[in-house]
Amino acid sequence: MKLMIASDIHGSSYYCAKLLELFEKERAEKLFLLGDLLYHGARNPLPRDYSTLKTAELLNGVKEHILCIKGNCDSEVDTLVLQFPVEADFAYFTAEGRNAIAAHGHKTPAYLDQNDLLFNGHFHVPAFENRENCTYVNCGSVSIPKEESPHSCIVIEDGVLFWKDVTTGKTFMTQSLKK
Repeated sequence: MKLMIASDIHGSSYYCAKLLELFEKERAEKLFLLGDLLYHGARNPLPRDYSTLKTAELLNGVKEHILCIKGNCDSEVDTLVLQFPVEADFAYFTAEGRNAIAAHGHKTPAYLDQNDLLFNGHFHVPAFENRENCTYVNCGSVSIPKEESPHSCIVIEDGVLFWKDVTTGKTFMTQSLKK
């Protein structure tokens, strides 16, 4: 299954539309959102074309493809405008035969095995790091990237991670999940 993973849209209808254009172009089966969908948060600047209702409308248009977990800027009131669940702190799936845990990044699962993949957003910086207790993967931020990184997401296909710039669709980093 081809999967797209993205995080930290923060209410930018402009970058949300770019993400969804890339999702359609990539023909991914699912869009896994790692939180912070509608609100920008107290420490972030307003992203381009900030519109929580327009962003919700765009996401609701592809709700049948969305899997989602909750970020630190997501609130209970978001469920009033989003037509898909946003309440879970973690989600578990498999990628290349490995256990994968999706978490926004402000909370970490208590137990991680060295072979586990931990997918995060939250920090707004794309990353792939082999750590002592897991392999850490960050998809970056769709709307408010940090440390001069591009507006980004990840596509997983055939055991390879492709970090994509959501504004151009170009791959800027790749990593195999095969051990």
